[in-house]
Amino acid sequence: MAKVGIIGAGSWGIALSVLLYNNGHDITVWSALADEIDMLKREHEHKDKLPGVKLADDVLFTTELADVVKKKDILVLAVPSSFTRATAHSLNEYVVEGQIIVNVAKGIEESTLMTLSQVIEEEMPQADVAVLSGPSHAEEVGKCIPTTIVVGAKTWNTAEYIQTIFMSDVFRVYTSPDVLGIELGAALKNVVALAAGIADGLGYGDNTKAALITRGITEIARLGMEMGGKFETFCGLSGIGDLIVTCASMHSRNRRAGILIGQGKTMEEAMAEVKMVVEGVFSAKAAMGLAQKYNVELPIIDQVNEVLFHNKPAAAAVRDLMIRDKKIEIAHDDTDWKM
Repeated sequence: MAKVGIIGAGSWGIALSVLLYNNGHDITVWSALADEIDMLKREHEHKDKLPGVKLADDVLFTTELADVVKKKDILVLAVPSSFTRATAHSLNEYVVEGQIIVNVAKGIEESTLMTLSQVIEEEMPQADVAVLSGPSHAEEVGKCIPTTIVVGAKTWNTAEYIQTIFMSDVFRVYTSPDVLGIELGAALKNVVALAAGIADGLGYGDNTKAALITRGITEIARLGMEMGGKFETFCGLSGIGDLIVTCASMHSRNRRAGILIGQGKTMEEAMAEVKMVVEGVFSAKAAMGLAQKYNVELPIIDQVNEVLFHNKPAAAAVRDLMIRDKKIEIAHDDTDWKM
């Protein structure tokens, strides 16, 4: 049995608490919100973010960071990406040398263009930082619906240990050394999912969504490989796998927000109606910053930015994607063609 601290009591933090408790581990859940912790202590269920998913009576809840960190074998950092740096900064005084932190949030810090593991390492250089990602809606993980995911870590020992802690008969975990690629796939797919939702809101069909998914993973891989990620990662669970589930499911807050934007709502109105953090909005600008830094073309993500931040009509963005200059899908030379 491992002692696990879950930092963040949103839907993902609660779902992973259920999973890890069912795996036989000792669980403590932290939130900065006293009302949230009081509700969890009283109900042992997050009525707002994960209704119907019950937590065991001996799961502990706290607002004290020291209680969720000290003497824990693993910390799971499950706060929204926009709060990652501040939370990591606060954790620093309690985290000891080599303590494992598994980041499960998805995003890129807009001001620095750093991945979240890079942010955590900057704030807590003494920590052993890993990432967990893949096609995994909290609503399904909390109900023990079979799910497959990948853990990225800097050492095999850390990856294998996390794999052992999380893996069960309903939660299959693969390992990978490509932490950067995993994080880029996880963050950028949210932006493409906004585009898929916008297309749904406009009333477009399966052809459009398939095009967005296919060309979207091409954009993600193009940037990710330029930054040092591995091609296989973008073909895997945290790449095409996570992109498919996020573009196709109504569990996806990014897709739901996109649908509302496609129907004519502003970005602010859509986020307010979804009532959860829409990570793709925060990653969209950062993605374009990375595109400029690495001189990579990201036409879908560029048009999402135009719609979100420059009031471009969604239908016009789709049209501009369709009428771009002719392109080649697969590079070729003269020997590939019959003359």
